[in-house]
Amino acid sequence: MFNSVQRPLRVVPHPILLMMVVGLVLQLMLNLTQPADVARASDLPDVPDRRFVEAVAQIEPIGTAKVLNIWLQAFDNQPGVSIPFNNLDYFKITGWLRTILFLDPRGQYPLLAASRIYGEVADRNKQIQMMELVYSEYFEDPVRRWRWLAHAAVVAKHRVKDLSLALKYARALADNAKENQIPPWASQMELVILEDMGELEAARLLIGGLIERGEVTDPKEIGFLSSRLRELEERLGKRK
Repeated sequence: MFNSVQRPLRVVPHPILLMMVVGLVLQLMLNLTQPADVARASDLPDVPDRRFVEAVAQIEPIGTAKVLNIWLQAFDNQPGVSIPFNNLDYFKITGWLRTILFLDPRGQYPLLAASRIYGEVADRNKQIQMMELVYSEYFEDPVRRWRWLAHAAVVAKHRVKDLSLALKYARALADNAKENQIPPWASQMELVILEDMGELEAARLLIGGLIERGEVTDPKEIGFLSSRLRELEERLGKRK
């Protein structure tokens, strides 16, 4: 009788794990070089098992992440076939982008791709799927990832036409980045969206709270916010 108990990956020798990584990369690259008469969105392979990805992260995470970046970016262009981004399986794309971020958390490409490549398709649901990916991953590193969430807020406001969604992203920017970590225009997006939603009283309270709590110390920014506060109070006064 054979012992059927599986051993954890951490006890597998590193040379063998490295061979597994190389084998995965070669298989992915080989798939792109094989001629195909018909290409379908379902051709995008599933993300590897999480235990395997964690093992790769212990051996060669950055190099593997870079190879996967190139492979995923080139997947829509296969020999003799071009697949529109809109036809790709976005659940699989999300999984691959998360995997690449896990391997290289400091890398910017996955969120850039989600914001500026896959998020540019004319499909509202897929745009939101990419923006939600950016939103969920933003909290892991707000200082480095704020620009992608700011872009998501702009897309939600101007393209998807969903001010509530834009407000969620803008509020996350304002609540999770300290002064001088992001530019003033990004931290004040919440204020602009509240005004667009007609929530003048909420916008007034937001500005007043920022000034009273001393969360803004730059004199120019304080002057700008004070000016906006006066404008809001005038507009609210005219409503009464």
